[in-house]
Amino acid sequence: MPAPSRSPLVVITGASQGIGAAIARAFAAEIPGVRLALVARNAENLAGVASACAAAGAKVGIFPCDLAAEDPVAELEAAVRRRFGAADVLINNAGKFVGGELLSTTPADFDRVIAANLRSLFLVTRVFAPAMVRRGRGDIFNMGSVAGLRAHPGAAAYTAAKFGVAGLSQAMRAEWKDKGVRVCCVHPGPTASPSWKGSGIPPARMMPAEDIARAFLALYRMTRRTVVEEIVLRPQLGDL
Repeated sequence: MPAPSRSPLVVITGASQGIGAAIARAFAAEIPGVRLALVARNAENLAGVASACAAAGAKVGIFPCDLAAEDPVAELEAAVRRRFGAADVLINNAGKFVGGELLSTTPADFDRVIAANLRSLFLVTRVFAPAMVRRGRGDIFNMGSVAGLRAHPGAAAYTAAKFGVAGLSQAMRAEWKDKGVRVCCVHPGPTASPSWKGSGIPPARMMPAEDIARAFLALYRMTRRTVVEEIVLRPQLGDL
């Protein structure tokens, strides 16, 4: 499959902070002329990330959106398409960690965690992937977690959501592997980011967000003949 003639359009959800912001900065710095559609709820934080990416040479648009709601997500895709055209890369990074043991998790709590981490990924992929399938080329990166590979106590709903992300990623891969669309699920362990604020864990025990971002960039840069279906990233000292 020939390379696209235009600079790639990379859509990044959850791009206002943490790993998502680091991914945006990495692509801006390393992919000449890259076009970035940065998505999150916090428009003010998005603007700060966009400014840094533009300074690195990227063409950037910000798109505040509630990704767990169907209509706003459809409007998001239309807005991105009007501004930039069809997406070449979709990075489903948006999500939220919420702790809580199973018996203390209410149905409403469970639904909110599933919506933030799994439903949102489904909705966003559902609107951006069709153009990739029609074109016969695209990349989808889904943010999983080591909690989606092995259960940890005290995070029942989050664990269920991330196991769902891993399964949905496999379903995407099975359906689109002959359509030119690469699908990868990235499973990071503890990473220095706002999700871990107040945890009491020293940042030196965690991975830098920039390292996770560099992994996404390396996966994207592989030839079209290769896909990494899953990748696990852990702190050198092991799980916390």
